[in-house]
Amino acid sequence: MTYNWVTDFEFVLCPRSSRLSTMGISRSSRHKRSASGAQRAHYRKKRKFELGRQPANTRLGPKRIHTVRVRGGNLKYRALRLDGGNFAWGSEHVTKKTRIIGVVYNASNNELVRTNTLVKSAIIQVDATPFRQWYESHYAQPVTKKGAKTTTDASTEPKKLSKHAQRNLDERKKDAKIDPMLESQFAAGRLYAAIASRPGQSGRADGYILEGKELEFYVRKIRTGKQKHAHGA
Repeated sequence: MTYNWVTDFEFVLCPRSSRLSTMGISRSSRHKRSASGAQRAHYRKKRKFELGRQPANTRLGPKRIHTVRVRGGNLKYRALRLDGGNFAWGSEHVTKKTRIIGVVYNASNNELVRTNTLVKSAIIQVDATPFRQWYESHYAQPVTKKGAKTTTDASTEPKKLSKHAQRNLDERKKDAKIDPMLESQFAAGRLYAAIASRPGQSGRADGYILEGKELEFYVRKIRTGKQKHAHGA
Protein backbone atom coordinates (compact mmCIF):
# COMPACT_ATOMS: atom_id res chain seq x y z
CA MET A 1 0.00 0.00 0.00
CA THR A 2 1.45 3.35 -1.02
CA TYR A 3 0.95 6.64 0.78
CA ASN A 4 0.78 10.11 -0.61
CA TRP A 5 2.67 11.78 2.24
CA VAL A 6 1.44 15.27 1.37
CA THR A 7 -2.32 14.58 1.46
CA ASP A 8 -2.42 11.64 3.92
CA PHE A 9 -0.19 13.27 6.54
CA GLU A 10 -2.27 16.46 6.39
CA PHE A 11 -5.46 14.45 6.82
CA VAL A 12 -4.14 12.69 9.96
CA LEU A 13 -3.21 15.96 11.66
CA CYS A 14 -6.19 17.97 10.42
CA PRO A 15 -9.45 16.01 10.34
CA ARG A 16 -12.27 17.31 8.16
CA SER A 17 -14.13 18.93 11.09
CA SER A 18 -11.17 21.15 12.03
CA ARG A 19 -10.31 21.98 8.41
CA LEU A 20 -13.85 23.24 7.76
CA SER A 21 -14.23 25.06 11.10
CA THR A 22 -13.83 28.83 11.37
CA MET A 23 -10.87 30.43 13.06
CA GLY A 24 -11.23 30.61 16.88
CA ILE A 25 -9.84 32.83 19.61
CA SER A 26 -6.20 31.93 20.30
CA ARG A 27 -4.10 32.92 23.32
CA SER A 28 -0.83 31.96 21.65
CA SER A 29 1.78 34.61 20.82
CA ARG A 30 3.05 32.94 17.64
CA HIS A 31 0.76 35.08 15.49
CA LYS A 32 2.12 38.27 17.10
CA ARG A 33 5.11 40.19 15.80
CA SER A 34 8.33 40.07 17.81
CA ALA A 35 9.69 43.05 19.78
CA SER A 36 11.75 44.14 16.77
CA GLY A 37 8.64 44.13 14.54
CA ALA A 38 9.55 40.97 12.62
CA GLN A 39 6.81 38.59 11.48
CA ARG A 40 7.23 35.20 13.18
CA ALA A 41 7.44 32.01 11.12
CA HIS A 42 4.47 29.58 11.22
CA TYR A 43 6.36 26.55 12.45
CA ARG A 44 3.42 24.68 14.02
CA LYS A 45 -0.36 24.54 14.09
CA LYS A 46 -2.69 25.82 16.80
CA ARG A 47 -2.96 23.84 20.00
CA LYS A 48 -6.07 23.06 22.01
CA PHE A 49 -4.47 24.33 25.24
CA GLU A 50 -3.95 27.76 23.63
CA LEU A 51 -7.62 28.37 22.89
CA GLY A 52 -9.58 31.26 24.34
CA ARG A 53 -13.34 31.24 24.91
CA GLN A 54 -15.72 34.17 24.70
CA PRO A 55 -16.55 35.85 28.06
CA ALA A 56 -19.66 34.83 30.01
CA ASN A 57 -20.82 38.44 30.70
CA THR A 58 -23.23 37.10 33.34
CA ARG A 59 -26.30 39.35 33.49
CA LEU A 60 -29.07 39.78 36.03
CA GLY A 61 -32.11 37.67 35.12
CA PRO A 62 -33.77 34.24 35.39
CA LYS A 63 -31.12 31.57 35.99
CA ARG A 64 -29.47 30.22 32.83
CA ILE A 65 -26.28 28.14 33.13
CA HIS A 66 -24.40 26.31 30.37
CA THR A 67 -21.85 23.55 30.93
CA VAL A 68 -18.51 23.71 29.14
CA ARG A 69 -16.31 20.65 28.68
CA VAL A 70 -12.70 21.60 29.52
CA ARG A 71 -9.27 20.00 29.87
CA GLY A 72 -9.23 16.61 31.55
CA GLY A 73 -12.90 15.97 30.80
CA ASN A 74 -13.88 18.34 33.61
CA LEU A 75 -16.85 20.68 33.46
CA LYS A 76 -17.12 24.41 33.99
CA TYR A 77 -20.46 26.07 34.61
CA ARG A 78 -20.89 29.19 32.53
CA ALA A 79 -23.60 31.35 34.13
CA LEU A 80 -25.26 33.53 31.48
CA ARG A 81 -28.05 34.80 33.75
CA LEU A 82 -28.35 34.73 37.55
CA ASP A 83 -30.85 36.26 39.96
CA GLY A 84 -29.63 35.13 43.39
CA GLY A 85 -26.90 33.52 45.46
CA ASN A 86 -25.62 32.60 48.93
CA PHE A 87 -24.29 35.53 50.95
CA ALA A 88 -22.45 35.36 54.28
CA TRP A 89 -22.98 37.82 57.12
CA GLY A 90 -19.49 37.53 58.61
CA SER A 91 -19.97 39.20 61.99
CA GLU A 92 -23.03 37.05 62.75
CA HIS A 93 -21.58 33.82 61.27
CA VAL A 94 -24.64 33.13 59.15
CA THR A 95 -25.21 32.55 55.43
CA LYS A 96 -28.51 32.98 53.62
CA LYS A 97 -29.72 32.52 50.06
CA THR A 98 -31.12 35.81 48.80
CA ARG A 99 -32.16 37.72 45.70
CA ILE A 100 -29.72 40.03 43.87
CA ILE A 101 -31.30 43.43 43.20
CA GLY A 102 -28.62 45.12 41.07
CA VAL A 103 -24.98 46.07 40.55
CA VAL A 104 -24.01 49.41 42.12
CA TYR A 105 -20.21 49.60 41.75
CA ASN A 106 -17.36 47.98 39.84
CA ALA A 107 -13.76 49.13 40.26
CA SER A 108 -12.73 48.07 36.75
CA ASN A 109 -15.50 49.40 34.52
CA ASN A 110 -18.65 51.52 34.94
CA GLU A 111 -20.16 49.81 31.88
CA LEU A 112 -20.53 46.65 33.99
CA VAL A 113 -22.68 48.64 36.44
CA ARG A 114 -24.93 50.04 33.69
CA THR A 115 -25.49 46.59 32.16
CA ASN A 116 -25.88 44.80 35.56
CA THR A 117 -23.04 42.38 34.76
CA LEU A 118 -22.16 40.00 37.60
CA VAL A 119 -18.41 39.42 37.97
CA LYS A 120 -16.09 38.65 40.87
CA SER A 121 -15.55 41.62 43.27
CA ALA A 122 -18.57 43.51 41.89
CA ILE A 123 -20.47 45.46 44.57
CA ILE A 124 -24.16 44.65 44.46
CA GLN A 125 -27.36 45.17 46.44
CA VAL A 126 -29.19 42.13 47.80
CA ASP A 127 -32.58 41.66 49.45
CA ALA A 128 -32.24 42.07 53.24
CA THR A 129 -35.38 40.06 54.13
CA PRO A 130 -33.73 36.62 54.85
CA PHE A 131 -31.11 38.26 57.10
CA ARG A 132 -33.71 40.41 58.89
CA GLN A 133 -35.93 37.37 59.54
CA TRP A 134 -32.98 35.37 60.89
CA TYR A 135 -31.86 38.23 63.18
CA GLU A 136 -35.35 38.75 64.61
CA SER A 137 -35.84 35.03 65.28
CA HIS A 138 -32.32 34.56 66.71
CA TYR A 139 -32.30 37.58 69.04
CA ALA A 140 -36.09 37.95 69.49
CA GLN A 141 -35.84 41.67 68.80
CA PRO A 142 -36.19 43.82 65.65
CA VAL A 143 -33.15 44.94 63.65
CA THR A 144 -34.10 48.61 63.37
CA LYS A 145 -35.29 51.12 65.97
CA LYS A 146 -38.33 51.82 63.79
CA GLY A 147 -39.23 48.14 63.99
CA ALA A 148 -38.82 48.24 67.79
CA LYS A 149 -41.45 51.03 68.05
CA THR A 150 -43.98 49.10 65.99
CA THR A 151 -43.54 45.96 68.12
CA THR A 152 -44.00 47.89 71.38
CA ASP A 153 -47.15 49.58 70.02
CA ALA A 154 -48.65 46.23 69.04
CA SER A 155 -50.62 44.48 71.77
CA THR A 156 -49.30 41.01 70.93
CA GLU A 157 -48.19 38.98 73.92
CA PRO A 158 -44.61 37.60 73.70
CA LYS A 159 -44.24 33.83 73.37
CA LYS A 160 -43.55 32.15 76.72
CA LEU A 161 -40.20 30.35 76.90
CA SER A 162 -38.70 27.91 79.36
CA LYS A 163 -36.17 29.27 81.88
CA HIS A 164 -33.32 27.59 80.01
CA ALA A 165 -34.38 29.03 76.63
CA GLN A 166 -34.95 32.47 78.16
CA ARG A 167 -31.48 32.40 79.76
CA ASN A 168 -29.89 31.56 76.38
CA LEU A 169 -31.85 34.35 74.72
CA ASP A 170 -30.77 36.89 77.35
CA GLU A 171 -27.13 35.90 76.81
CA ARG A 172 -27.53 36.36 73.05
CA LYS A 173 -29.10 39.79 73.45
CA LYS A 174 -25.92 41.06 75.15
CA ASP A 175 -24.13 40.72 71.79
CA ALA A 176 -27.04 41.88 69.62
CA LYS A 177 -25.37 45.12 68.56
CA ILE A 178 -25.59 46.15 64.92
CA ASP A 179 -23.59 48.67 62.88
CA PRO A 180 -25.58 51.93 62.33
CA MET A 181 -24.75 51.79 58.59
CA LEU A 182 -26.16 48.27 58.39
CA GLU A 183 -29.21 49.36 60.38
CA SER A 184 -30.04 52.06 57.82
CA GLN A 185 -29.68 49.47 55.03
CA PHE A 186 -32.03 47.07 56.85
CA ALA A 187 -34.56 49.91 57.12
CA ALA A 188 -34.35 50.35 53.33
CA GLY A 189 -34.61 46.57 52.80
CA ARG A 190 -31.35 46.33 50.81
CA LEU A 191 -27.82 45.36 51.84
CA TYR A 192 -24.53 46.06 50.07
CA ALA A 193 -22.61 42.89 49.25
CA ALA A 194 -19.54 41.81 47.28
CA ILE A 195 -19.40 38.83 44.91
CA ALA A 196 -16.59 36.45 45.92
CA SER A 197 -17.21 33.61 43.42
CA ARG A 198 -16.59 33.58 39.65
CA PRO A 199 -19.98 33.31 37.91
CA GLY A 200 -18.45 32.50 34.51
CA GLN A 201 -16.44 29.58 35.96
CA SER A 202 -18.52 28.12 38.79
CA GLY A 203 -21.99 29.20 37.65
CA ARG A 204 -22.73 30.85 41.00
CA ALA A 205 -22.85 34.39 42.36
CA ASP A 206 -21.97 33.89 46.03
CA GLY A 207 -20.40 36.49 48.30
CA TYR A 208 -20.54 38.34 51.59
CA ILE A 209 -22.29 41.32 53.20
CA LEU A 210 -20.12 44.44 53.41
CA GLU A 211 -19.35 45.67 56.93
CA GLY A 212 -17.02 47.99 58.83
CA LYS A 213 -14.21 49.81 57.02
CA GLU A 214 -14.89 48.01 53.75
CA LEU A 215 -18.53 49.14 53.76
CA GLU A 216 -17.50 52.75 54.52
CA PHE A 217 -14.99 52.66 51.64
CA TYR A 218 -17.50 51.42 49.05
CA VAL A 219 -20.32 53.72 50.23
CA ARG A 220 -17.91 56.63 49.75
CA LYS A 221 -17.00 55.37 46.26
CA ILE A 222 -20.67 54.95 45.27
CA ARG A 223 -21.53 58.47 46.48
CA THR A 224 -18.63 60.12 44.62
CA GLY A 225 -19.59 58.19 41.47
CA LYS A 226 -23.18 59.46 41.67
CA GLN A 227 -21.95 63.04 42.22
CA LYS A 228 -19.71 62.83 39.13
CA HIS A 229 -22.63 61.62 37.00
CA ALA A 230 -24.83 64.43 38.34
CA HIS A 231 -22.22 67.07 37.46
CA GLY A 232 -21.68 65.49 34.02
CA ALA A 233 -25.41 65.60 33.26
